[in-house]
Amino acid sequence: MEHEAEVVGVGAGSAPSGDVPAVILSARGEYVPIFVSGDQARSIGLALEGEPFDRPLTHDLLVDILTEFGGAIDRVRVDDLHDGTFYAKVDAERYDDGEPERFVFDARPSDALALAVRVDCPIVVTDEVIDEAGRPRDSLRFGDDDPSEDPSGER
Repeated sequence: MEHEAEVVGVGAGSAPSGDVPAVILSARGEYVPIFVSGDQARSIGLALEGEPFDRPLTHDLLVDILTEFGGAIDRVRVDDLHDGTFYAKVDAERYDDGEPERFVFDARPSDALALAVRVDCPIVVTDEVIDEAGRPRDSLRFGDDDPSEDPSGER
């Protein structure tokens, strides 16, 4: 089963090698931290904040090209987790003579999420991913916030 998710923040998680950037999804009442590169974290964080860029970043360019060629991103899916590696898909479509042509692209979750926050499309996560990687909401802290408080304002 799939559950709609929301990006609730970009932060850092502790790892043996030091702090690692992470995108935090909220799905099925749990948080799902997905570790990403520093560049990806910055790109996603700035897009979430609506910060303009002097020049288009790679994900902005991809969205512009896709749109110019009559395509659209319908949703992104974080649909597998194997040996600590998350897997994602980007569902897209293009209309040709009024008929939809659907496409599914394999993607790194960081790229899929960077696209999703730019086009405001649904993000879904499977039960299997949440079961393996999900964390109770009170297990993650956001800055100096109350650990039981969801950054989106929910409890």
